[in-house]
Amino acid sequence: MHHKEFNIAPLSGGYMITSIVGFLISAFYILPNSKTWGFTFVLFFTLMFVASLISMTYAPSDWPLKMDMAETRRVSEHAQKSSIFDKKRI
Repeated sequence: MHHKEFNIAPLSGGYMITSIVGFLISAFYILPNSKTWGFTFVLFFTLMFVASLISMTYAPSDWPLKMDMAETRRVSEHAQKSSIFDKKRI
């Protein structure tokens, strides 16, 4: 049987904070006022929190370096194409 390797997305810390704050607001404000919407939002923000924990645990640890290198390469290529010191313009 072939094992499938999963691509785990690296999620930001803001994603986790949003899930925590959303859960607290849903549990203490929305749930007492509306059981249906409260349960829905609590479930949604709980799933967000679980996703952030999975991302924190299993995401590749070198992704910031790879993203930084890709951004540097892209900016460098763009700067070379649109340089104000281009020989054709002088």
